Amino acid sequence: MSIDDSRDGTHFRSSPTGPAVAPPRKPIDRPAAPLPAAVSRRRLWSVAFFVLLISGVGIRAYRDLARPEAWDYWKDQYVSPSMTSSLIGKVDLGPDRRWPALAIRGPIGPAAANWFRDRIDEAHLVAGDVVLLSSPGGDLNQAAIMGEIIRSRGLVTAVGTAEASGAVKPSYCASACVLVYAGGKTRYGVQGSALGVHRFVTTRASGDPVAETQRIAGAVLGYMTKMGISSSLVEAMSETKDIRWLGPKEVLAMNLVTVPPEGP
Repeated sequence: MSIDDSRDGTHFRSSPTGPAVAPPRKPIDRPAAPLPAAVSRRRLWSVAFFVLLISGVGIRAYRDLARPEAWDYWKDQYVSPSMTSSLIGKVDLGPDRRWPALAIRGPIGPAAANWFRDRIDEAHLVAGDVVLLSSPGGDLNQAAIMGEIIRSRGLVTAVGTAEASGAVKPSYCASACVLVYAGGKTRYGVQGSALGVHRFVTTRASGDPVAETQRIAGAVLGYMTKMGISSSLVEAMSETKDIRWLGPKEVLAMNLVTVPPEGP
């Protein structure tokens, strides 16, 4: 049998016949030992380094985004892409010419190449499938990258828009869009569609605009040569600052169109 005892406000149980049992001791609150000075300094330097790192990244990001072209790229990539796309099960480019197609339309924006690559991946296009174009042109560098993507994947190109049934309606591909079209391993003609070219000029400030224009012309010539297209196309570009619509015989002679359209 045991009884309750209370001393100093502490309750414990003791036996009336056994030896006295001392009450449990209260834990002694001891102040936490201060961190060594070296540890405190290391933590302080770590925090300071982290703050400086974040500040540096933030300043650099602000400087990058402060440029107008950076905002244009960000908007085109994440907010409102300049181009739109639709996947067509089978487009009809003539007898025995029905393949899956990705139809893209709209101006070629500053982030169009990344957008285009993502759309091709989503569509699961394979070599021989079609990229159907309808565009007034746009960013020259992005257009060249898009053309390289098309060529690297063995895709073919045509100019037009498509209905859900696969019927292709005529459209146009002008300016920088022609570089995208040129990327096709095979380039189909579509009755009534048009290809337009003009002289490319830089919109950036340059100390020597003439030299910059010549540099661009040289880059376009190198690209077209790589794609198997005659240099006469670049000559046609250099002749006018306005859009020049190429005739059916011209595009065949330049090897811009490799398969002429069916029909009259």
